[in-house]
Amino acid sequence: MYEHYIALDWSQSNMAVARLTGHSKNTKDIDVKSDIKELQFYLKGLRGSKILTFEETDTSQWLYTELKDYVDEILVCDPYRNHLLKEGAKTDKIDAIKLVKLLKADMLKPVFHSGDDFIYLRKIVSAYEDVVKAGVRLQNQRFALFKSEGKSVKTDRLDGAHNDFAMEGIERGLEVYDSEKARYEEEFKRLSKKHKQIKLLQDIPGISTISAVKIVSRVVDPRRFEVRNNFLSYCGLIKLKRISGGKEYGKKNPRCCKTLKSVFKSAAAAVIPENRNNSMKEYYQYLIEVKKLSEHNARNAVARRIATLALGVLKTQKKFEPYRRLKEK
Repeated sequence: MYEHYIALDWSQSNMAVARLTGHSKNTKDIDVKSDIKELQFYLKGLRGSKILTFEETDTSQWLYTELKDYVDEILVCDPYRNHLLKEGAKTDKIDAIKLVKLLKADMLKPVFHSGDDFIYLRKIVSAYEDVVKAGVRLQNQRFALFKSEGKSVKTDRLDGAHNDFAMEGIERGLEVYDSEKARYEEEFKRLSKKHKQIKLLQDIPGISTISAVKIVSRVVDPRRFEVRNNFLSYCGLIKLKRISGGKEYGKKNPRCCKTLKSVFKSAAAAVIPENRNNSMKEYYQYLIEVKKLSEHNARNAVARRIATLALGVLKTQKKFEPYRRLKEK
């Protein structure tokens, strides 16, 4: 129980604030021009324990950083789950009032936010992913240009002034992409020396420097995943059961972090080729030969195994030892 339940609907031009006390059903609300200093002064003036909520948006990390010292708890909630806000008339004030009622009823799903330590790491990974997407788009454009002429990118050349003009722009873009990608990768190497977690994760088969940086930037605090399956669901590596009336009606994919799903799927694909020799390859062969799993299911099981090991390393802060249990015996 808190003495004050506060909901914020923030935009560039105005902010709507709704408040409920622990023993009142009457909502107090304001809708004024956006001013972070005024909002901080308002929150500081409320006596007693306070919990503040607002929805996950582009400004949520900034709001979290600016306001976390003025309340006892901040709950950044998942807007995907707040379907009550879609019903009826919609204004900033109405949204704030509905949000504070959901907060007091404990019906909001939190979105994880960290303090200042990992902001740089998270932002640089996000920027790197944007650079890679832009590079892939340029490569696809080049491929499509060659394909439209029935030619191969690797062996043929394009003819015609129109093709030369288009290819010049694409090649310039790819040169910038290669340069930027190399610049980010150098920064990742520097970060791996600074953060112990990144260095520890690289000992796990299939986890490169870039993959380790992505994992640390997304997980931040491994203690928020109480059990292994919570983390596997967050990574999109398991499906959720659908049960009603004691009967199971299939499974569904969870809403997940696509970055981590890609990292662990790619790691599994990297460790199982014939020319590789590591503990994960041995585990894959065991699943195929002894457990009689299909290649697809065995590969997914390896991805889950690597994700579990990554979570364990982050929680214990200990070096990964593939044959530790055999040594103990």
